[in-house]
Order: sequence, then structure tokens, then C-alpha cells
Amino acid sequence: MSRSAVFLDEMGVGPLWRLRQGAVPEAVDVVVAPVEVDVAVAAPVAETAEAVIEVAAELVAAVVVEAAAEVQAEAPVAVAATPVPAAASDDTAWFDDAPPPPPARQLSDTDIAALDWEGLTAAVAKCARCDLCKTRKGVVMGRGDRQGDWLILASSPSRLEEREGRALPGEQGKLLDNMLKAIEVDAGSDVYVTHLLKCRPFDEAGQERLPTEAESAACRPYFDRELALLQPRTIVTLGSMAAAGINPGEKPVRGTVRQLGNASVVATFHPEQLLQDETGKAKARAWADLCLAKSTHGD
Repeated sequence: MSRSAVFLDEMGVGPLWRLRQGAVPEAVDVVVAPVEVDVAVAAPVAETAEAVIEVAAELVAAVVVEAAAEVQAEAPVAVAATPVPAAASDDTAWFDDAPPPPPARQLSDTDIAALDWEGLTAAVAKCARCDLCKTRKGVVMGRGDRQGDWLILASSPSRLEEREGRALPGEQGKLLDNMLKAIEVDAGSDVYVTHLLKCRPFDEAGQERLPTEAESAACRPYFDRELALLQPRTIVTLGSMAAAGINPGEKPVRGTVRQLGNASVVATFHPEQLLQDETGKAKARAWADLCLAKSTHGD
């Protein structure tokens, strides 16, 4: 038996059990049995006992330090977590190289002639039958009673109408309503308002201009279909361009009644002209036109 073991056995300290490789260390309680020394022992014996105690204390301290070092050496080393790279976003580069979707198929005149109201509205919204589709900010479809006996017809939308997406909005619309009310026509239940062209023609300066023959011809099937679906009794044209455009090649004359199919056609001033009339002469003539239209229409 080694000297250290003899000292530990004399002190009542049990054998030191070492941890196996990889085992979780538990708290090691080192119990040192108290050594009773008889004060009556001779001095040489007392000195020997004190020396034994000092050596035992040194051995216990050395064993504890060694055990702690072994535990620390065997403890798993914390490994810094390697940041997981974020999932790469889907590569959409292919989208830039994808061919554009094919343009919407443009309807023929025969196709347009077979549309109902909903189909007609959808066809006008995506129309590309002329170059106005490249510059327009929006289309302006007709509004009002689709079973009305009265059709109010202007030539083409203005900037305001294009922005509002509505035929004759604002002050123009209010004046038109008052004009119809004056001849006892309910603008809210018996009147449909539309244009010959559904897009605004304008020049490079952004000012309204007359539509070209190609633009008028391209848009005419839409108006013809509106007319066939509505089947009005009386048509009131607003302004000289609408009066001339409704029957191409025919010179309109104010104060007369023309025919377009089964409908009577009467020409008058556009509300915008009446709003700018400071003399009142245009308003007086417009009143005469409305009275003519009312008498032609009947009750």
C-alpha cells in the first residue's frame, strides 16, 4: 500500500472513485473523519499526529484539484453556433426573359354586334382598334338608363370626362339635367348619355382635337351596338361634331328633325358651350331645340 493510501486509511477517508469517460460529474463529498488527539499523549506523538494531519490535508487538496481538472478537461466544449444563412429568395430572373402575354384578341365588327351590355363594356375597356389606346388615360362608357327612350350623344370625352370615367360629370351634367327637367324629362330614369368615341383624342400639347376618320370608324361599332341595345325614340346630339358624326356625310341643320333608324335626331349645343355663353343667345336657341325634341318625341 502506498504512503498516500496509508495516510488516507488512517484518517478514515474511503477510496477516491474517478468518473468514467463522458459521464456527467456529480458532486464529490469528501468526508474527513475528525481525528481526536488525546492531550495526554507525549509530545513526540502529538507532533507526529500534527504532521500526519498536514500531509493528509495536502493530499486531499491535491486530489480535489486533480479531479476538478479532469472533470473540466472531459466536459464538452461549447461550440459557437454557426449562423444558418437565410433561405435564398426565389430566383425570378427568368421572369424578365419570359415573353410578354399575348395581347387581348380584338373583336371584329360582327363580334361587337352580338355583345350584351356587360360584354360591350368589357370590350370597350380593353379596346385597341385604333392608336388612341396608346395615349388614353381611360375609356368613357355610356351611363344612365339602358332602357331609356332618350339618348343624349356627345362627340368624344373631354379631359375631365376621361379623368372621372363618366360622361358629362360636374357642372356640365347638372346643366344637362336641368335642361331635360325643363321639358319634363327625368334624367335619372329615362335618359342614356354616351359618346361617339370612347377615348379622348388630343394633340401633342394635350389639347382636344377632332377625331380622325380612322378613329371614328374604329369606334363606330361600339356606338352602333349601344344604339341597337337601347333602341331610343329620340336622340339629342350635343355640339356640332356629334351632330355631324352621327350620320357621316350628312350636313346637320339646327332646327330640323332627322332620322337614324327609328329614332328622331335633334341637334343642340353642348352644355360646355352654354356655360361659356355670356350673351344668353345660345341658351335661347338650346331651349328651342329642346322644345322641338320634346314635341317630336311626344308623351
